[in-house]
Amino acid sequence: MIDLREISTSTSRYNFHTHTQYCDGRDTIENFVKHAVDAGFKHLGFSPHSPVIVESPCNMKIEDVEKYLNEMNHLKSVYCDRIHLYAAMEIDYFDNWGPSNDFFVSLPLDYRIGSIHFIPSFVNEEEYVDIDGNFESFRNKMNLHFNNDIRGVVESYYKQSLKMIEAGGFDIIGHFDKIGYNASLFQRGIDEEEWYLKLVRNVFDAILDKDYIIEINTKAYEQFNRFFPSERLFTWIKQYKPHVLINSDSHFPHLLNSGRESAMHILNNI
Repeated sequence: MIDLREISTSTSRYNFHTHTQYCDGRDTIENFVKHAVDAGFKHLGFSPHSPVIVESPCNMKIEDVEKYLNEMNHLKSVYCDRIHLYAAMEIDYFDNWGPSNDFFVSLPLDYRIGSIHFIPSFVNEEEYVDIDGNFESFRNKMNLHFNNDIRGVVESYYKQSLKMIEAGGFDIIGHFDKIGYNASLFQRGIDEEEWYLKLVRNVFDAILDKDYIIEINTKAYEQFNRFFPSERLFTWIKQYKPHVLINSDSHFPHLLNSGRESAMHILNNI
């Protein structure tokens, strides 16, 4: 059984948040593996966006789950002398679907990432909307689905996060304040306001209570100079010392290590 906490304190090069052809990644699993081996990685985990209960072009189809797991088992045996490979999922949370659902619990996964990408629409509460895309898409959805109520969207995001944490069923919480980036573009400075930081702190405290591993997601650092959680929250990590994994959330093989060294350097200097 994989010990993520032990790996989080090692000096081995790793990444546990990786997307391939099974969701919205841009290359095959084996090409990621080959690149990781060449780049000196010792641990590589794959985390396709899980099947979901809504239509989503970014998420894995439920009929592909068995194929994905079979391919992972094959590649684990082929590359076992060069790298440790792990089969996982990044599982989206909905009020009646998420990491603790029997479907995901029954899967032979090495670990699970719990993440929020969807929140209920303010126009139709039975409709879930992906608020994780680029800012242009986010701005359009704010108008179409959320009456341009950015505070309401932020509060809904963190409410869903707390529900997911309470329900459990996962090992790593993915990019837990990612809403802050699009929200701060929609309303400058919103992620520095007291009410916003209180919401983030409530989620952080809930994570500590449940002893989940916190992901520092470096996907946006080189392009947008932003980590998830944001760099200002690194002081909380330093103070309370939860287990942390630094993942690149890579969708391309050449970005497997993108931003990871910078995150490590900043953490070490705090």
